[in-house]
Amino acid sequence: MNRIQQKLQENKKLLSIYFTAGYPSLSDTKTILEQLEIGGVDMVEIGLPFSDPLADGPTIQQSSTKALENGMNSELLFEQLQEIRKTVDIPLLIMGYFNPIMQYGVENFCRRCAEVGIDGLIIPDLPVDVYHHNYHHIFEQYGLINIFLITPQTSEDRIRYIDHISSGFIYMVSSASVTGAQNTFGETQQKYFDRISSMDLKTPQIVGFGISNSETFTQATRTTKGAIVGSAFIKHLTEHGINNITSFIKTLRT
Repeated sequence: MNRIQQKLQENKKLLSIYFTAGYPSLSDTKTILEQLEIGGVDMVEIGLPFSDPLADGPTIQQSSTKALENGMNSELLFEQLQEIRKTVDIPLLIMGYFNPIMQYGVENFCRRCAEVGIDGLIIPDLPVDVYHHNYHHIFEQYGLINIFLITPQTSEDRIRYIDHISSGFIYMVSSASVTGAQNTFGETQQKYFDRISSMDLKTPQIVGFGISNSETFTQATRTTKGAIVGSAFIKHLTEHGINNITSFIKTLRT
């Protein structure tokens, strides 16, 4: 069983963290992953920086720009992750846009993911139908789970289709906007969470976009399996570097 599937079976609300590979410094990736596991994080999404990150807000965009300036690319990321499974056991996913993956070669990229111990991919701009018809067999061959996103605007038919073909979790985007931290969720978002919960999907949902503190983590996980913190963690790295990562994680669980 894939590490993601094993983690989803645990009787707890899951905390996933997103960070951009190569940020703040080019060589920080391994240290950040190790510190996140020590801090009690359940899963990590490693962001592959891209020059045109359409779904990302200014905080993650800035980190992607800096990471690219630092020299981060797909091959270097795989080199940095080459021995990561000697020190990190939690599920690891790569989140990125399809262009760099296509340039690398989809099968080559999946093979390298399997070699270094990546468990899944999140590719926001890869259409579900295109993935299912053209790439599903490649992901399956290399033991990778592809994570699909839904938003408040996604139709019920599409959500049920995604539920049907998913083998990990559904990435439940909290709003129609780009990524970014916020202090609380409003009534509209709470109704969205409740609506998805009432659909009784077979696939667990993990909420992303807007999770920044213990309040939003608690709100997001009231009806779901877990939540993802991205922009707020990137902001922490910007202000504090790779110091006090475990302290930051504790504030999300309090």
